[in-house]
Amino acid sequence: MMPSRSTTPDALRAAVEPVPALAAEAAAWDALACGAAAPHPFYTRAVIEAHRTHGLCPPRLSAVVVREGGAPVALLPFLLRPDIAGLGASLAQPFLSPYVTESAPLVAGGPGFEARLDALVDGLARASGGRPWRWPLLASGGRIGAGLLAAMGRAGWQVGVVDGFERPVLDRRADYDAFLAGHPHRSRLKDLRRRRRRLEESGVLDLETATEGAALERALDSFLALEAAGWKGAAGTALLCKPQRERFARALFRPEGGPVTVRADLLRLDGRAVAASLALVCGGTAHLLKTAYDETLRAQAPGLVLEDAIVRAFHAEAFAGRLDSATMPGSALESLYPERERIVEIIAVPPGAGLISLERRLRLARFEHRARAEAKRLLRRS
Repeated sequence: MMPSRSTTPDALRAAVEPVPALAAEAAAWDALACGAAAPHPFYTRAVIEAHRTHGLCPPRLSAVVVREGGAPVALLPFLLRPDIAGLGASLAQPFLSPYVTESAPLVAGGPGFEARLDALVDGLARASGGRPWRWPLLASGGRIGAGLLAAMGRAGWQVGVVDGFERPVLDRRADYDAFLAGHPHRSRLKDLRRRRRRLEESGVLDLETATEGAALERALDSFLALEAAGWKGAAGTALLCKPQRERFARALFRPEGGPVTVRADLLRLDGRAVAASLALVCGGTAHLLKTAYDETLRAQAPGLVLEDAIVRAFHAEAFAGRLDSATMPGSALESLYPERERIVEIIAVPPGAGLISLERRLRLARFEHRARAEAKRLLRRS
């Protein structure tokens, strides 16, 4: 796909660029991630390169890039793929993988923010060739999500919501006691204390945290072993089940000194890891991307006991301003984290995009959701 020049004024230029070429501008990409109005790790250089290097994204992955004075000021990796909402024709979609839990573009903050969004929306229409966008995992109430939807409205796009859910998040209080004092689910916290006591009856319980070096490597090894020993290992979906996925994990959870840092938390019982959590920290938010626990101790809920220990450390160490559960609906963290962030899937149709109405596209996408949910239900029963 050839780069296409935007008509947006004020020296902003939107174009489709190949991700490998963009990766060569490492410092500029990192600077955008650091200066984004609402940063997240998933479209940073290190995370996208981990996907690309280890075969978890298409080799021809491209990005819509808005430049100002030659520097990237907005960026969205994307794909064109056949979709039921296009009756089998290709629609555009932000790049997603099982390890990408948020799909908002990176957009530089500061003066000119709305103009950058307008240029990005212009670039989105050009990148899709006028096709609609099907856009899952958009935080619609955040600054970028709300700003993007407003920019689409200014450009005459039609937008409809396919589905949505409330993702648990936790904003840091003054201290852990303040968190407890305002918590809406006191019975849940009492239950967690009871389960922790039951674990402590079996031995010494400790929280271990690693952020770099050999300690981080050992923590990752512990996580991988716990995950492989559980149901994901039996199903063949654990990271250790495929060498390619293991190499990807080791690349993803490796600090590079850029805008994304790594945090691993282990709950140890008499020195043995019984739960593990891996987080990517970016822009003041820790995204708790992967968790695993010893399933032989399910009754004591070591995974949730670890999550509560992370909340305690979050308040004591102030390693971030927010914890993002990075979960889908039905997470156990819904009873631990009191705040919510609205995550939606939208279909966004640029002016003049085809003959299929937005309403029909939404019906088709919702039908697909129902069919998948029914298939999962039947698999659970079999």
